[in-house]
Amino acid sequence: MIGKLTGVLAERNPPQVVVDCNGVGYEVDVPMSTFYNLPGTGERVSLLTHFVVREDAQILYGFGTAEERAAFRQLIKITGVGPRTALGLLSGMSVGELSQAITTQELGRLVKIPGIGKKTAERLLLELKGKLGADIGLPTHAASDAQADILQALIALGYSDKEAALALKALPKDATVSEGIKLALKALAK
Repeated sequence: MIGKLTGVLAERNPPQVVVDCNGVGYEVDVPMSTFYNLPGTGERVSLLTHFVVREDAQILYGFGTAEERAAFRQLIKITGVGPRTALGLLSGMSVGELSQAITTQELGRLVKIPGIGKKTAERLLLELKGKLGADIGLPTHAASDAQADILQALIALGYSDKEAALALKALPKDATVSEGIKLALKALAK
C-alpha cells in the first residue's frame, strides 16, 4: 500500500497531478481543495495517499491533510459512493463543511454538489452521522435542536458557515429558536 508520496510536482492537470519521486512519476487524483493548495510545478510536494485497485485500473488518490484522507476513506465505505464521488464531495466542500452538513443534517448542502442526488445525500447523512463532525467547533451532539435550527436559519439567510457558527457560539445555550435568531442577527449586524 502506498501511504504517502514525497517528491517534485511535475505536472498539474486538474484533478490529476504527477509527482516525480526519484525518477518515477506517480499520477495522483486529488480533490480541488488539495489542488489549490499545491506548490508550483517543479517544487517539492508531499501528499498522503489512498491506493485503489480495481479489476481494470490502479488509481492513487492524494490529499493535503490527514483529515481529507480520513473523510475520503469514510465516504467510500458507503454503498453507492465510489472514489470519484468521494473526490467530488471533497472538491465541493471542505472536510469541516461536510462535517457540519452531516452534524446538522443539511440535505440541501449535499445535493448542491455535482453528482450527489437526493438518495445519495440521504444515505450520506444517515451513515456518517456520528462518524464525521465530532472534531469541528459546532454543536456536534446537537447541544440542542434549537441551536441546529438557528444555525440553519442563519445559513438560509445568506450568512457563511463561519459567520453563522461564530454567532451561534456567542448565544446563550438555552436560547429559543426565535430568540436565538434575533440575537444572532443583532450580533452579525455589528
